Amino acid sequence: MRRPVIIATLAAAALALAGPPAAAAERPRLPLRPDGYGVAQPTPPDLVDRRFPTRDVLPPPVDGAFTSTVAPVPDDVLARSTWKPGCPVQPEDLRYVTVVFHGFDGAAHTGELIVAAAVAGDVARVFGDLYEARFPIEEMRVVEPAELAAPPTGDDNNTTAFVCRPATGSTKWSAHALGLAVDVNPFQNPYSKGDLVLPELASAYLDRDRDLPGMIRDGCPVVAAFERIGWTWGGRWTSPVDRHHFSQTGT
Repeated sequence: MRRPVIIATLAAAALALAGPPAAAAERPRLPLRPDGYGVAQPTPPDLVDRRFPTRDVLPPPVDGAFTSTVAPVPDDVLARSTWKPGCPVQPEDLRYVTVVFHGFDGAAHTGELIVAAAVAGDVARVFGDLYEARFPIEEMRVVEPAELAAPPTGDDNNTTAFVCRPATGSTKWSAHALGLAVDVNPFQNPYSKGDLVLPELASAYLDRDRDLPGMIRDGCPVVAAFERIGWTWGGRWTSPVDRHHFSQTGT
C-alpha cells in the first residue's frame, strides 16, 4: 500500500521541476468568446499530426510490462488536485490509480488518475486493454486547480478523470466531478458544439476521415474497452459531440 504514496511524492517533485507540458508553455493565450472559452483557431502546422513525446511525471516501468495500482488518494495528491470542500464526492470515495501506457514516442510510461472508488478496478482494466492494443496516449496526470483558471492556449492533451468542475456549458456537476468519467487524448478527439471547439487549436481533428494515431472511432479498441465496463462514449452524441469523453453516467 505504500507504493502509490511514494509514486505520488515523486510525481509532485517531477511536476515542480518539469513545469507545464512543452506545447502549453509555448502557445500564446487565445482571445475569449463571450462564454469564456477560447475562440477556435486553425490548427498550427506542428499540431496537424500531433505526436509529441511523453514527459514523464512518474517513474516509467522498468520492464515495459503493463502494471496498475489502486489505492486511497494520498494526501499530497489530493492537495494538488482540484478537490475542495463542496465538491460532490468525498476523498474517501475516490481512488488514486496508476497505469502504464504507450506514448506516441513508442515508449512505456506511467500515468496517474483519480477516479471513484467503485470504478477504479474497471478503469485500470480499460487501460490494460489499451496498453495491449498499443493505443498511444500523450500525457496522463492529475489536473491541478491553477489549470482551471488559466487562460486557454487551446492545445491541451491530458488524459484525465476526476476534475471538480461543472459540465461544459452547464452549471451542473460534470461526471468528472464524481470521478465517473475519463477523457482520452482530447486534442486528437476534440469536443465540438456549433463553433465551439475544445481544445481550441484542434480544428483539424474535426475531420474524422483522417486516420492518425491517438484518434478514437466507433469500434476502435478504446470504445470497445470502455463498453466492456458499461461506459458510454460522447463521440456518439449529436450535440455536443464529445469525442474524448467516456462516462459511467452517460453524461
